Amino acid sequence: MCKPVLVAGIVGDSITDGPGIRMTVFVQGCPHHCEGCHNPETHPFEGGKPYTPQELLEKLDKNPLLSGVTLSGGEPFSQAGALLPLADGVRARGLELAAYSGWTFEELVQQGGDALALLSLCNVLVDGRFVLAERSLSLRFRGSRNQRIVDVQKSLAAGEVVLMHDGRWQ
Repeated sequence: MCKPVLVAGIVGDSITDGPGIRMTVFVQGCPHHCEGCHNPETHPFEGGKPYTPQELLEKLDKNPLLSGVTLSGGEPFSQAGALLPLADGVRARGLELAAYSGWTFEELVQQGGDALALLSLCNVLVDGRFVLAERSLSLRFRGSRNQRIVDVQKSLAAGEVVLMHDGRWQ
């Protein structure tokens, strides 16, 4: 039996968390507590509603217009093990998987284990903590200038960060 994912909220047809129409899963719990975070209610690790990965995939399957899934939060990589079956299901359906993380690509690789396994299933990672002093409303799909939009598969193959050059993400 799969471990449930503690979810703060789900947006079934988001156009703000990546290109196209996406299902965004906001997980509960974040260790970063970035000043100015737009989802501070997701910081406590207590709370949220438990969903099995299968329940989340069933929600996904109800919308044939989706082009991808975005994991946000909270900090998705704090629940990496619980999110692995969902990520496998998203990729098996041929959909793009993106994740937002306060940890950098390099930190996630260094963590190894479930964090690296989840990262390896992602197509795109928006990484780095939100920095209020670097906030910009003109940035697409990220909140502060220090955050990067990483092409995960190319980065893993290269052994170093390769930024996303797909115009959909720029």
